[in-house]
Amino acid sequence: MANIERIECGPRFSHAVIHNDIVYLSGVVSPGKTVRTQTKNILAGIDEVLERAGTDKSKLLTATVWLTDLSKFDEMNSVWDQWVSPGHAPVRVCVEAKLAVPGFEVEIQVTAAR
Repeated sequence: MANIERIECGPRFSHAVIHNDIVYLSGVVSPGKTVRTQTKNILAGIDEVLERAGTDKSKLLTATVWLTDLSKFDEMNSVWDQWVSPGHAPVRVCVEAKLAVPGFEVEIQVTAAR
């Protein structure tokens, strides 16, 4: 039987699932008045969940970024570029999408090795 750990498992989703030393995080959103503020809060939240899972951002494998407006791409990247571990950037995609909850302009999902 596969060993699967779940962090903050709720009725709809878990904040993270760990299987075979790979940590899969759910999409993370955060309130804030600007894309910069939301991105900063999201990345801090990702750091917290990764720590709880026994890993950190230097072990990121993949990242998906959803923006409600791609004209805010540079604003999001100004925070991302300061956060990502030098020499350890994951593969990443960034797309424009309508998010599920109004007011959220950024959502980020990552996968990391443990």
